[in-house]
Amino acid sequence: MKAITIHTALDALLNQKHLPLEKVLNRHFSPDYRQRTNGQWDDREGFMRHARKLREVVVSARIEVLEELRDGDHYADRHRVRITKRDGSQVIQEVYLFAQIDQDGRFARIEETTLMLEGAETDRDIGSAK
Repeated sequence: MKAITIHTALDALLNQKHLPLEKVLNRHFSPDYRQRTNGQWDDREGFMRHARKLREVVVSARIEVLEELRDGDHYADRHRVRITKRDGSQVIQEVYLFAQIDQDGRFARIEETTLMLEGAETDRDIGSAK
């Protein structure tokens, strides 16, 4: 099995909208997945609502992994996401991410902090929009 990366998971979520959301989540995120973004926790259901919202507003996303580390079931990275929204506006966020991988190679938990580098003030919380 190929090791999971945030690039692969985000690309499937944001750029491969022909894939059903449930299929993408099952492939990349464990059934008991939890995520904390900028201090706010979500369970898998909350994350699914977030992913659904992103698929509504995002036309495309370019994911650039700047640094990536793996140690056993621990994964960390720093990446930038350049988003083009349906209204034509752009958002660039830098993300600092720490994760745990489950025994099947999927994300079990992600804790991340986002830093908006470019975009409207209303897009500051796009990393947790629902």
